[in-house]
Amino acid sequence: MLWREMISKSSDFLARKGIDDGAVCTEELAACLLCTPRSSLFAHLDSEASQKHVDAMRRGVTRLAQGEPIQYIIKNWDFRSLRLKCDKRALIPRPETEGLVGLVLEHLRSKFPQDGAARPSVIDVGTGTGAIILSIAKEFAAPAILVGTDVSEDAVALAKENAAALGLDGKVKFAVMDGLDEFEEPALFDVIVSNPPYIESGVIATLAPRVRDYEPRIALDGGATGLDFYERYLSDALNLLKPRGAVFFEIGESQGPAVERMMREYGFAGVQIRNDLAGRNRYASGMLDS
Repeated sequence: MLWREMISKSSDFLARKGIDDGAVCTEELAACLLCTPRSSLFAHLDSEASQKHVDAMRRGVTRLAQGEPIQYIIKNWDFRSLRLKCDKRALIPRPETEGLVGLVLEHLRSKFPQDGAARPSVIDVGTGTGAIILSIAKEFAAPAILVGTDVSEDAVALAKENAAALGLDGKVKFAVMDGLDEFEEPALFDVIVSNPPYIESGVIATLAPRVRDYEPRIALDGGATGLDFYERYLSDALNLLKPRGAVFFEIGESQGPAVERMMREYGFAGVQIRNDLAGRNRYASGMLDS
């Protein structure tokens, strides 16, 4: 069977199973099996697929039809300039979070000279795969103190694996920690960044099966209002941020007004709610006024 035919039949099968992005997932799966970027897949379409590849494709498509995310099947995913290992230990990095990294990098480059005279300190709370803090380590050229924390030992192990695979393990320290509770010394960080759990507890059951049934609930559930973690992290930020330190959050599209109000109540200045590329409220930021 030609790869072209196998991909087409697999896509049609997934469409019948109600998998909306089945064509893209099928191409990603084929590219993974061929050890080639998806953009280069066209060069293989008229080649004969080996029986080993046919069998592997069938297994992968069956898992896709059952709702499993493609990222967990092929075990990796691209995020900004990085290719990250992905599995059930952590939330799958989303394109929206790439925008959060961009805002942090913009802030760091505007506030800290690139000559290394000042080393900014940044902590990524709820690091998961390490996507945020490892992207900062890769793209911020000047020396910096970079920390990633997560309450999940499994997630921290995954983040460390990604750091080592990317050659960034010397730039980022990871620790198992519940939020920011375990820091005792004040004024440690210039930036706190987080993509916290922000889905309302009552909404979890209504999520798409590939999210609800496969991704860690601990990385999704933000409590009854979805705002629990913003409250916690803002309270801790008052102690842990240096003067003029900043916080950057990813937020749910309906949470902008509530998070903005919360940040102002905690005394943050220059509070901004910004949109993602789809035009939805997605990022909140602010600075301590002293």
